[in-house]
Amino acid sequence: MSPIAPGAAVLVTGAGITGRAVLAALAPLGVTATLCDDNASALAPYAGAGTPVTDPASAVARIADYDLVVTSPGFPPTAPVMAAAAAAGVPVWGDVELAWRLDQSGRYGPPRRWLAVTGTNGKTTTTSMLHAMLVAAGLRSALCGNIGEPVLDVLGQPSDVLAVELSSFQLHWAPSLRPEAGVVLNVAEDHLDWHGSLAAYARDKARVLDGRVAVVGLDDPVAAGLLDGATAPVRAGFRLGVPGEGELGVRDGMLVDNAFGREVELARTADIPVAGPVGVLDALAAAALARAVGVDPAAVAAALRDFTVGRHRAEVVAVRDGVTYVDDSKATNPHAARASIAAYPRVVWIAGGLLKGASVQELVREVAGQLAGAVLIGRDRAVVAEALSRHAPDVPVVELVTREDSGVHGTTESAVKHVTRVVEVADRAISEAVMAAAVEAAGELARPGDTVLLAPAGASFDQFTGYGHRGDAFAAAVRAGTR
Repeated sequence: MSPIAPGAAVLVTGAGITGRAVLAALAPLGVTATLCDDNASALAPYAGAGTPVTDPASAVARIADYDLVVTSPGFPPTAPVMAAAAAAGVPVWGDVELAWRLDQSGRYGPPRRWLAVTGTNGKTTTTSMLHAMLVAAGLRSALCGNIGEPVLDVLGQPSDVLAVELSSFQLHWAPSLRPEAGVVLNVAEDHLDWHGSLAAYARDKARVLDGRVAVVGLDDPVAAGLLDGATAPVRAGFRLGVPGEGELGVRDGMLVDNAFGREVELARTADIPVAGPVGVLDALAAAALARAVGVDPAAVAAALRDFTVGRHRAEVVAVRDGVTYVDDSKATNPHAARASIAAYPRVVWIAGGLLKGASVQELVREVAGQLAGAVLIGRDRAVVAEALSRHAPDVPVVELVTREDSGVHGTTESAVKHVTRVVEVADRAISEAVMAAAVEAAGELARPGDTVLLAPAGASFDQFTGYGHRGDAFAAAVRAGTR
């Protein structure tokens, strides 16, 4: 019997946005769905509406009673419920796996063509560009997945093709996914605490390459290497240089497609509204997927000309006294921070946060020549300070700590100009106070022509509610200083 056949018992883990979407999708199927979360207050509204609820400990004890577990993507395989399900032989699907199976079954009409985007960095910008290209070509496209709405929520809407951003978590729990075309943009250390190793992380990313068309970023050695193991019959790559056969690339300031049909120019690199090489790579990746489903060059060019960069993604906040202030709070790992810094000649770098086990040594070594200064915040600031001391000893560094952390510093005496400042904060105002101090310190280090860049290389949850909150605090501090 199918684990989602009428009468099946399904355990849904996570009472957030994904859990709500899963319950809504399961409701018409005739299954008995039980919602599991360790937050009793999150379960209360569902219980009040008649949905069976349980806590993780009880779910583990009764795991053999379920035919299927549908999990929110944040739960790793080591989570108690997932581990118990694996031991009991109960299948575990993510919401993307459920969406894929329901779509392929024809439950929502003819199956959509899925165009899947993954990678350590650039997923959201690439997926948004792809969606814009599909719309410009007159296709009914839905933007979904790790961006915007869950895939389950858009399947009931009129669409021909899905532009789907997929995280490594979502892909781990989507073993049967076979998109029409998929791209791995790049692969670098991130979420190693969840996946256990870079190899396991890369394997999960590579699942988008097992459909009809597989595309990889050729300038990224790990991503490029995944093409050898892909099962897709059509394979392509993209690079910043001149494209070879089966590739997209750049020639004489033009994006060129030499993979899908005869060689053709697609768009001018000057029309890409994302600074630096990363913008060109994202545009090439989006164009590759669009071309894989027949989008013409004119639509690619039109979409890029009109494209608007998303919030907190290399977003210019202000220019003050000749210094440009840029919010790239979405640069939540070293790979993203490196790409962000590469777009500017001289940078005063605001960095720090939660590094999630990733190393910043290579990042700092590679960008040392572009750094005019660094301002460090957050829990793992000392790790960044040590890398700067080793690889950029002449770069002035300001390390910001709050009063309660004032006894915990990085390297305060070394060959670098390293200053530790204690930030006085009131209760509940730590985020804004720290960022205001960071912007002030960065402004003191910058000179006309420099860029003050918030590209933290770490997650934000030590001092902020998310990268958006961190970026908003940066923008607010910058604008306060212009008055």
